[in-house]
Amino acid sequence: ELKEIVFVIQSQSNSFHSKRAEDLKRDILKQAADLGKEFPTVLLIHQMDRHEGAWTILPLMRDFSVTYGRNSSWIFFCEEDTRIQVVKLLEILERFDRSKEWFLGKALYDEESTIIHHYAFAENPTVFKFPDFAAGWALSIPLVNTLAKKLKSEPLKSDFTIDLKHEIALYIWQKGEGPHLTPVPEFCTDDVNSYKVDYCATTFSNFLPLCGEPVKKDDIFVAVKTCRKFHGDRIPVVKQTWEREAALIEYYSDYADMSIPTIDLGIPNTDRGHCGKTFAILERFLNHTSPRTPWLVIVDDDTLISIFRLRKLLSCYDPNEPVFLGERYGYGLGTGGYSYITGGGGMVFSRIAVQKLLASKCRCYSMDAPDDMVLGMCFSGLGIPVTHSPLFHQARPMDYPKDYLSHQIPVSFHKHWNIDPVKVYFAWLAPNTEESRNGKKVGYNREDL
Repeated sequence: ELKEIVFVIQSQSNSFHSKRAEDLKRDILKQAADLGKEFPTVLLIHQMDRHEGAWTILPLMRDFSVTYGRNSSWIFFCEEDTRIQVVKLLEILERFDRSKEWFLGKALYDEESTIIHHYAFAENPTVFKFPDFAAGWALSIPLVNTLAKKLKSEPLKSDFTIDLKHEIALYIWQKGEGPHLTPVPEFCTDDVNSYKVDYCATTFSNFLPLCGEPVKKDDIFVAVKTCRKFHGDRIPVVKQTWEREAALIEYYSDYADMSIPTIDLGIPNTDRGHCGKTFAILERFLNHTSPRTPWLVIVDDDTLISIFRLRKLLSCYDPNEPVFLGERYGYGLGTGGYSYITGGGGMVFSRIAVQKLLASKCRCYSMDAPDDMVLGMCFSGLGIPVTHSPLFHQARPMDYPKDYLSHQIPVSFHKHWNIDPVKVYFAWLAPNTEESRNGKKVGYNREDL
């Protein structure tokens, strides 16, 4: 029965995201009404956020078990852009014995163990499957109850949440004692217009959000963090690739080099975190740029970014809200920690977010503290949630499953390690690459990168 499915939408409190999640909720309930079925429960994660870590899902298992453990059969998780054919989904779930422990989804796997993943399967990473959240994934209630019991006696150990889909699958697998992911071919990430759509219970909108005109070039101030030792190899890459897309850009270093030019903020370079430098950049943005420039982007000198796509994406965000946007990680979320935007993929701030941050007394506990984590801690203390976008990437394209990137129009990648960063930029991020369709790639072949 439809009423035995609990739908959980991975929603966020930012107004753009919460509206999309509400639209999906309405669509699910309308399909139920059209079928003449009793309504299922539809939950939005950001509304359940009694603790900062609700988005990591596992901390919610005990609540799910207590509230839905008796009268429900399945918890079905999806993203705000997942589209669901409710009738199809019901047919698929009926194939599985709901009295058993099931973990269902569209399977992703690593070609090789990379920096963003655990090394549990370093010998042969392809054997371990984890779900593509965009296609939706499901847990049977017996498995939810088992996980809830386990979490009660054995709280989550890992301090960091870096790649949630992999970490959840690893936790459920329990070193071989729990279930593996069972692949469900009808959980799809094909676009709604795909020829496969009649076969799929879920589809995914794989477009770059655009809400009106892209923001103007002059509305984005770009700050590049660098240091003297990287002036010769990393800065030329920025200049050959995405610098031309940025109208307002400054390079901040520990040495003033007029040929670039770089600005010496008077803060020595540190080997570890760059908190002192980042806060100096925030102060400079507030005090030395036009108050009419609503957006600040801080990137590393080895970040590859599409400002062209970012301008489209930012058309969906209200610069009058405190926005802190990028790829979300978590620290200590099982024990009341905080979420943060990982710096390598690029951190985007609305001016109002910077104003609120600097008006507070929250600052670096040391100059070489990790800047992205301190910012997360500060914004958490201010009650300003980070806003996650999966289009920002802390690693290189080859560090992600091909199937995962196939339904994205990415905004950034990070690191020049073992790649030709110029080729990667032109294959993945240059303005003309999203015109490529039907597998005809513009520029370089992504498969080779």
